[in-house]
Amino acid sequence: MAAFLDLKKINKTIKIFAVAQFGLIAILIYTAINFQQRLQAVGRGYRFMNGVIYAFVIQLLFFYPIFKFAGKEADRDFTLVGKIPTPEEGKAFAKKKRWADIIKISVMSFYFIFAVAAPADPFILSVIIYSFLLTVLTYLQCYSAAMKKLSRTA
Repeated sequence: MAAFLDLKKINKTIKIFAVAQFGLIAILIYTAINFQQRLQAVGRGYRFMNGVIYAFVIQLLFFYPIFKFAGKEADRDFTLVGKIPTPEEGKAFAKKKRWADIIKISVMSFYFIFAVAAPADPFILSVIIYSFLLTVLTYLQCYSAAMKKLSRTA
């Protein structure tokens, strides 16, 4: 049976996501500085902005699927606010949550395997890492925005 959810728990989750976003932004800045130095060390400092632009374009391609996925997750979580689910609803909720977790783990595994299999070229690694961090940031922001929107309409 799924746990009883209330708005306080959801607001706490949104605050945790905000803290995580600041941490991810700090990691993104650190990796950007690190890759810029590595590219300059191998004489290809001019490629730094290309990597940033490529990661941005990749993120634009991924935005809509991430937005829809986060919206569905927020809607799924919000359906349990203020009520104790029946056993059938609890099973359906757990199944949806399990599939969402499998999708998230698959995306993280994709980026990990892609980064390990990629050549040791700092340019390619920078695009992979920027894209991963931006994907996680986008998910957290979209989930928080969808949850806030659902909270206002309730």
